[in-house]
Amino acid sequence: MTDLSLKPDVGSDLGHSRCVGRDLRPVRGAEFPRESRQRLPDGEGMRRRTFDKLMSMAGALLAVLLVVAGGLLLWAHSFVNSEVRTNLAEQNISFPAKGSPALAADPEITKYVTPYAGQQVTDGQQAEVFADHYIKVHLNEVANGKTYSEVSGEFLQMKPTDPNYQKVAGQRQTLFMGETLRGLLLNAYAFWKMGQIALIAAIVSFVGAAAFGLLSFLGFRHSRRVGTDEQLFTSGDHREMANA
Repeated sequence: MTDLSLKPDVGSDLGHSRCVGRDLRPVRGAEFPRESRQRLPDGEGMRRRTFDKLMSMAGALLAVLLVVAGGLLLWAHSFVNSEVRTNLAEQNISFPAKGSPALAADPEITKYVTPYAGQQVTDGQQAEVFADHYIKVHLNEVANGKTYSEVSGEFLQMKPTDPNYQKVAGQRQTLFMGETLRGLLLNAYAFWKMGQIALIAAIVSFVGAAAFGLLSFLGFRHSRRVGTDEQLFTSGDHREMANA
């Protein structure tokens, strides 16, 4: 007797028809095998062209910022120098003339003041020399090295009938005037020094801007030469670094 039962293969049409109509919705809580999850293929990472452009744009931005900073610092230097020169010139302070006995009165004066003999004090360097190596030397001779504060304290405790009253009063007045002028000159020197520092910082800023600008230009040029598919870092590289 002939066996009429149907035993279709899995790939047959009949076997396929038996699958039609079944509920193929995923079972809640089911999880696909780990190997079937989607992941980036090996070799896919940041493109070299993209990296070059990003770094070049950052360099260009830094170059612009340094140019702006350099311009502001250069303006600060010019402003400070102009103000110091104008204010010192108005005071009409001059060093002793060449050959003057005042230049030979003290070895310190001879050493530091002689190079500026006969010149008018118009910049911070001259103001510092005049204050610390000319005025200060003479002030130390007024009351044996005592300051205005010390002499003034002694003067306030003296009586007008004291035989040294007029002498101490004169020392007090001389020290007050000398230390005031010295303080003003040193303030001018301090501002002038700040202007010089601003000039150095401006030069450094411009040099840095030129360097970053050049690197940015080279980076943009290099980004045009690399291939569109050239990679900088690949996923394989990251895995090797992580396993190391």
